[in-house]
Parts: sequence; C-alpha cells; structure tokens
Amino acid sequence: MTQLESALKGIITPSMQRVAERENRTPEFIREEVARGRLVIPANIRHLAGSAGQTLTETAGTVPTVGRPVLGHPGARADAKLWVNQTSEQRRQELESDTRPTGQAAPNRLDPLGIGRMVTTKINANIGASPVSSSTDEEVEKLRWAERFGADTLMDLSTGGNLIDCRQAIIDHSTIPIGTVPIYGMILDRSIEQLEYDDILREVELQAKQGVDYFTIHAGVLRDHLSLVGKRTTGIVSRGGSLLAKWMIHRGRENPMYELFDEISDIMREYDVTYSLGDGLRPGCLADASDAAQLAELQTLGELVHRARDKGVQVMVEGPGHVPMDQIGFNMEVQQKVCDDAPFYVLGPLVTDVFPGYDHITSAIGATEAARHGAAMLCYVTPKEHVGLPREQDVKEGCIAYKIAAHAGDIARGVDGARQWDDDLSRARAALNWPMQFDLAFDGPTARALHDEDLEVDTDFCAMCGHDWCSMRISKEIQEFASGKDAGFQPEQRAQRSPGVDSNGQELLEKRRAKLPVVEDQHACHSDQTPTEDSARAVQSEPNAPEV
Repeated sequence: MTQLESALKGIITPSMQRVAERENRTPEFIREEVARGRLVIPANIRHLAGSAGQTLTETAGTVPTVGRPVLGHPGARADAKLWVNQTSEQRRQELESDTRPTGQAAPNRLDPLGIGRMVTTKINANIGASPVSSSTDEEVEKLRWAERFGADTLMDLSTGGNLIDCRQAIIDHSTIPIGTVPIYGMILDRSIEQLEYDDILREVELQAKQGVDYFTIHAGVLRDHLSLVGKRTTGIVSRGGSLLAKWMIHRGRENPMYELFDEISDIMREYDVTYSLGDGLRPGCLADASDAAQLAELQTLGELVHRARDKGVQVMVEGPGHVPMDQIGFNMEVQQKVCDDAPFYVLGPLVTDVFPGYDHITSAIGATEAARHGAAMLCYVTPKEHVGLPREQDVKEGCIAYKIAAHAGDIARGVDGARQWDDDLSRARAALNWPMQFDLAFDGPTARALHDEDLEVDTDFCAMCGHDWCSMRISKEIQEFASGKDAGFQPEQRAQRSPGVDSNGQELLEKRRAKLPVVEDQHACHSDQTPTEDSARAVQSEPNAPEV
C-alpha cells in the first residue's frame, strides 16, 4: 500500500511516525493530513530501503528511521525541536557522521519528510548536468552542498551525460527525497516528435525502479490551452511544457501525459512515487502572470489531483515562477481552492524581472510571501538562474536565500516553536556572547569570518560601532533594562581571542582581502593596524587593487 492508501485505512506507517518526530506533531495528526491529501510523504519504497535500484530483499525497509534524533537548533526546547531549524554546521556533522543510516545496497537511504501547509515550509534545490557542463561526480557534490545548506528535497534535472548513472548516484547518496522530470530521459536519444506512448511508460517505470521519490509530470497542458499562449511575452518557459506543446502541434493529438495519466499512476502506485503535477504554462515574466493560459492549466491540474488520489497516489501541484508581489496571495488561494488543498510547490516566484545575477534574491522575496500564504514547498532559484548552470557556491547561495524565505514564512504563519531559534540568537546577541551567536547562526562559519575580518577578539562590542558607540553594550549596562541579562546566555569571558575561522571562512576572507590593502595578513583598516577611526576610513577610501 502507498502512504495515502495506508492513511485512508487508518494505518500509521513508520514514515508517518518519522515525519511526526521531525515536525513535533502526533503521528495521528500526520496520518490525518496524508489521508486528507493536504500532506505528502515522497518516499519511493526503493529509496526508503536504499536498494540502489535493485529488487528489494525480504529485510528491506526494516532498518529503523523512527527514533533517530531530531536536533532542532542548538539548545532548542523539547517543543521547538524542528528538523528544518538546524544550522548548516549541525547538518554538516550529520552528513559526516558514521551513524547515518545506510541502505540495503546504497551508501545512504531516505529519511522521510512531510510536505504540506500544516507543517513547516520545505525548500527544494535543483541540480543536474547539461549537455555542455558538469559530470556525475560534480552533481553528487552539489547534492552534498544542498543537503548541508538546508535543502529538504532535491530535483535532478540533468539533460546531458549519462542520465541513468547520474540519477542513480544522486539517489544512492541522498537522505532527502529526489525528484525528476521523466520527459528529459524520454527524449535523450530521439526528438520530441518521435516520442511514442511506450517510450513514456518505459521511462516512468525505469525511474520508479531506480528509487525516484516524486515525478514532475506536465499532464495539465492541453491542446485547447495552446491558443492562449500566442500573445504572451515569453511564451512557454517550462521545458516540459514547451516540448509537449511541440509534440501536440506536430502530432495533432492531445497531450500524451494527460491521455496516459491512469497508466502512469499505476506505475507510480507500485513504487509509491508522488506526483508533482508540473505547471507547464507557468508565467516566465511579470507580464504573463495570472493570465488565461496559467489559470486554464490550473483547472486541469485540479482534475488530475482527484484522479491521482483515486489511484492511491500522493500528489502535490507546482506553481508559478514570475508573479508581481500583489498577485502572490491570490495565486496561493486559488490553487488551494481549485486543487483541493493539495500541497503547493512554487518556483520563487520572482517579483521583478530586471535583476539577472541576483534572482536568488528577487525570488526569495516572492517565496517569503508565498510561504506566508501557505505554499508548502519553495523551489530555490540561484544566482545563475536565466544565465547558466549553477555550481556549488550557487547552490549554497540559493539554499540560504530560500531557508530565509521558508523560515520567515513559518514565523509569519505562527508555526509552533519556529521562532524560538530567533529569540535565542537575539538573547545571545544582547548578552554580547559572540561564540553562542555564531553557534546559533544558520551559517555560523561565514558570520564568524566576517566578524574576525576586522576584530579577532570576542568582546563587548564589534567593529561596526566600536566600544563607546555600542548600543547593545549600553543597553546591557542599564540596570532597568532586561536586555542582555539572561543568565543562560552570558559569555564565559568578557573578552577572549577568537577561536579562528574554518577553511571556508579563510577562503571568503582571501577573496575580500584582494579588494583592500593588506598589512601583516590583515586589512590595512583592521583595528590592529590603524590607530584611529579616521585613519581606517582613509585606508578604505584609497584606490584598491583590481577586483577579482
């Protein structure tokens, strides 16, 4: 039985129990949400077992996931131990731990999670080799970066290289759900015009056997919708949507994904693969947002939600990519209504089109608003969006931007325990406890490096204001204020030498040093090198070495 079928029969599966642990909810609450269709647990039975794409053994899946610790942020109360509220250092330690669950045949196996608007907001990272860039090893390394910096799921969108081997390697090394767009594999050795129905079903079954946890299937783009695209500024920007549009025009037939939907569902049910119904007509610019084509496809997706559930298959729905800020709430609300509250998985959305190179920021702004209005999962955008294939550093920046959006959304929605992380860091900041601040910060090593760049001492001020102008120090000294006086957040010493930065922090500082003169391995404006604030400003204003 699938997770959905089990939930409808009143059965609480081990995966539901694990999700309950990670969300600080009761197992019965999770079961009810799965039965309602408002929460999905993407968990292919082969990825759960770590089968490396092989037939399951009799003991497959018996290695327990229930009872594994859920850390939460450092020092989290028992009622605030949310899996999503971990720092990148906690995740790094988990990734490097010898106690991580291994699979039946794979180095790692899936640790189940839930996606739905009644639990914490999740983020997805996209990776994948292209015909001109990357390799399997590079994609596995991107997976590690994505897991460390907060990705809850990951999609392999490879369109080049050995797709089968790359996909299997990613699944085998992943503890998070893996999604794909099967049509990419369907046309690897043929043109889209040559695609036949048997090719579609064969590829879906191949990827299900490998252990893919959820499929993006663009079954909502119908022939009748294509006439609505003609006046669009950017046409069809979904790769799957554009390919299927070309197929329909060439063949003069309906979308084969729509016509084969029941057959595809039967394969997905066998392996408990979750649908992520693709938004093939999502807007690719603000001018096309919330138009007739997008909303017409959404109506079809609402129909397909019920058809998938009737087949016992879990289903979530993908959402728009470029939407003005004032239309985001409307888009979330209409999807919940039309698609019977199936989890909404949105790309961004980007709220402006004029910042290529910074679209991880423009989209994270929209993603925060989407999360506030109930988006269940946010698909990250990296600085390379619209311009190239992301590398490891781009994956990191995209993940962090979207962790900010998801966490801000959870706070705005009042998710129980979500804000304790922020409150604890604020208490440490008010107490001028630098080590604790960096321990609590999501990316503590980067924060520590930026602090130590100018002042390599943890004391009761920082280089931003200096001692006499430090508002935190002044507030802490005023006895009538509670600020900075929490006993559990006091530093061990008023002043102590910084413990130093890690290798990533050193690399960051090396790049920054190239932009300012350096004296004795420190910026010339460093507090150790300049006697007064005026002399530091003078150094900063001098012509620098060329930027790199």
